[in-house]
Amino acid sequence: MSEFRTEHDSMGEVQVPKTALYGAQTQRALDNFALSSLTLPPRFIHAVVQIKKAAALANQELGLLDGDLAWAIAAACDSILAGHYVDQFPVDVFQTGSGTSTNMNVNEVIAHIASDLAGQKIHANDHVNMSQSSNDVIPSAIHVSAALALKQQLFPALEELHTSLLGKAEALRTEVKTGRTHLMDAMPLTFGQELEGWASQIESNYVRLQMALPQLLRLAQGGTAVGTGINAHPDFASKVTEHLSAATGLIFMPGDNFFALMSAQDTSVAISGQLKTLAVSLMKIANDLRWMNSGPLAGIAEINLKPLQPGSSIMPGKVNPVIPEAVCMVCAQVMGNDVSIGVAGQSGNFQLNVMLPLIAYNLLQSIELLSNASNELADKTIATFTVNHTSIEKALAQNPILVTALNPLIGYEKAAAIAKQAYAEGRAIIDVAQEQSGLSREQLAQLLNPEKLTRGGL
Repeated sequence: MSEFRTEHDSMGEVQVPKTALYGAQTQRALDNFALSSLTLPPRFIHAVVQIKKAAALANQELGLLDGDLAWAIAAACDSILAGHYVDQFPVDVFQTGSGTSTNMNVNEVIAHIASDLAGQKIHANDHVNMSQSSNDVIPSAIHVSAALALKQQLFPALEELHTSLLGKAEALRTEVKTGRTHLMDAMPLTFGQELEGWASQIESNYVRLQMALPQLLRLAQGGTAVGTGINAHPDFASKVTEHLSAATGLIFMPGDNFFALMSAQDTSVAISGQLKTLAVSLMKIANDLRWMNSGPLAGIAEINLKPLQPGSSIMPGKVNPVIPEAVCMVCAQVMGNDVSIGVAGQSGNFQLNVMLPLIAYNLLQSIELLSNASNELADKTIATFTVNHTSIEKALAQNPILVTALNPLIGYEKAAAIAKQAYAEGRAIIDVAQEQSGLSREQLAQLLNPEKLTRGGL
């Protein structure tokens, strides 16, 4: 027992490790919730800490908290935000649905550190949690952490990927290749056009997420227990958001309706839906890259992805498209997270959603995964792949679908017959067309020029 100390809460005494900065309620959570090895990420814990610091400063300004205590709480928060005490937040993600265990874990750690700084007892509930409830802190922390993750992680990553795609598109602007629909040969296009299509997907995802961001800036903080704001000064909510805005650079403000922000998580569900859409886009791009790289002899072999590692433990010389594969797995995880967040979002029973920790974990994981996947795709795939000119030119020369350009002159059925004959005999389309169309070689060379066909029109 010499390795433990006795702490107490409203339910009685609890034995807590002597070295722990947390108290009785955190220890109860550790004893009760041993469902996984998952804990809420540091970004979320920091969002809770930022709220605690803003709350202490707000309560001081409103004359509710002594200045020395407010200073000590703020200083303790700054120490945690600087990256210290990471191991003091061990509560399982799968805990009480309000996130009360995590809220109290943060309160207790801050109170312990602040008490040492102030040289007097600072209470986790009475001082650190003043004017607050887990029921408004945790929903607010979801919004704060997600907004900061979008701003600091995902938006820069999407900007980098978009820039990389446009740069590669410009470099390959005149490089003509065979188009494919249904995985079958189709009319030609340029690599530039194909990559510009991918870039447009990324830009659209970026715009949709930017449009959703303002919803995350509306916070539940100030609603306290059920949304009425009991035990909080009428100006508390606005003061807290002022301090959060100054600290983060984002313009947070009190929500229009605390009842909605606490009882539901519609904004998180909506953001997750946009993240799922981005995952769908990234998976499409990653799979296109995998197909284009397939081979080197028995596949499409249009491009060569940069070799990054051996691809087989038994087949020497084999190299696989590892980054696109990893990106696809990220996308699958994000899609699964979206289902989980959707189920959790409808668990708002009366005045409180009771799956808040799960929403926080999955939402932040999705943002982190998509940010990292976008960076990897940009740096290790888009920027580094090369074009296999020999394979592309061979496919273009033998592509029977080029005959589509002759439709206005000879009709669909005759063009189809020429295409089938060229394919069956393994001959270039221009040779068969010269025999069957009645057009001269010069006319056909102009009409069937793959580069001209990428421009559209008649």
